[in-house]
Amino acid sequence: MSQVLSTRCCIAGGGPAGMMLGLLLARAGVDVLVLEKHADFLRDFRGDTVHPSTLQVMHELGLLEKFLARPHDEVRELRAIVGDTELVLANFKHVRTRSRFIAMMPQWEFLDFLRDEAELFPGFRLMQNAEVTGVLQHGDVVNGVQVQTPDGPRQVTADLVIGADGRHSAVRGAAGLVVRDLGAPIDVLWMRLPKMPGDPSITGGRISPGAFLVMIDRRTYWQCAYVIPKGGIDAVRARGLEAFRAELVKAAPLLANRMDALASWDDIKLLSVTVDRLERWYRPGLLCIGDAAHAMSPVGGVGINLAIQDAVAAANILAAALADTQLDAAALTPLLARVEKRRLFPARVIQAVQVAVQNRLLSPVLAARDVNTPMVVPWPLKLLGRSSWLQALPAYAVGVGVRPEHVRSPVAKKAS
Repeated sequence: MSQVLSTRCCIAGGGPAGMMLGLLLARAGVDVLVLEKHADFLRDFRGDTVHPSTLQVMHELGLLEKFLARPHDEVRELRAIVGDTELVLANFKHVRTRSRFIAMMPQWEFLDFLRDEAELFPGFRLMQNAEVTGVLQHGDVVNGVQVQTPDGPRQVTADLVIGADGRHSAVRGAAGLVVRDLGAPIDVLWMRLPKMPGDPSITGGRISPGAFLVMIDRRTYWQCAYVIPKGGIDAVRARGLEAFRAELVKAAPLLANRMDALASWDDIKLLSVTVDRLERWYRPGLLCIGDAAHAMSPVGGVGINLAIQDAVAAANILAAALADTQLDAAALTPLLARVEKRRLFPARVIQAVQVAVQNRLLSPVLAARDVNTPMVVPWPLKLLGRSSWLQALPAYAVGVGVRPEHVRSPVAKKAS
């Protein structure tokens, strides 16, 4: 018989959405348990672009200075090299937020920070090595989750379950929530390559016929994302590792002297891109947020920050009600609908833009047959590259986004 735990709110998934919501609810005096299937947060090639909207949330929590004491890099411009022409596409200096830059911080640093701050409040618990495998139900109401741990199965009962367990959410599947696939014609290969003396300090994309490569400056190395057609990994591998290395060098010649860092296919990680959205994000006793509610494309690197916005909105709407232990799942259900209503519009807009970029920019670039033809910079990009004020528009879209959230959830006392 599995051991049973109990909590007011159980959050499945210790990623950015789950950990931020755990912090905000604990801060409001709610008894909250976060379940994370891994033993730690140390995983490569997770999104680590902390945008101005998230930095603004940290400021509103009084944590920005402490947060930025963690290892990070600051990106104040996003650039692209189109053919042989280098352009500035986004400039954050005109964005009206407290921090006018993207903080490039390893996701494990970000999550460790949220955990450390959450543990200052008595109601917060984090259980790692705890994989949520299903939900508990009483009639039509979700009232907990099934969990697999190294010590065997457990059950966690809760007045509210939050599904924040990512694009392959076990919670949304077990709860029978319907997913709408919006389509993604691309996949991404992630890899790490050494940074050499004399390399430029530029974070941005390199676009040429048949190739789209993003290089993120991580001081001592380049974090690279190479876009391929959906399902194209078998064809890439069939051409061989040397051919793949040659493709990278053609896209970014400065990488030519470091291809030995890709010793095998094990050094190259596949991200299978999915863009989807739940038809409904909740049912009595359950709410999904972040990628569990709306899986995002890596276009713009906005996924983490949209998930954080979901967490802030959920806390603003739910925290006071959850702190009142007299309110049951039936009383909470209308509030779950409010969270979805609040966050559905931003998710729809951002996903529509991502799908358009995938279909109208990335797919044609990858499908180009004559890879030796020089690439002509479209006139809108030329105009954008000449004006820092125009560059503020994509900077705002990427860095702040649609309907940014501000912290309005209550504050309880910290643990002594």
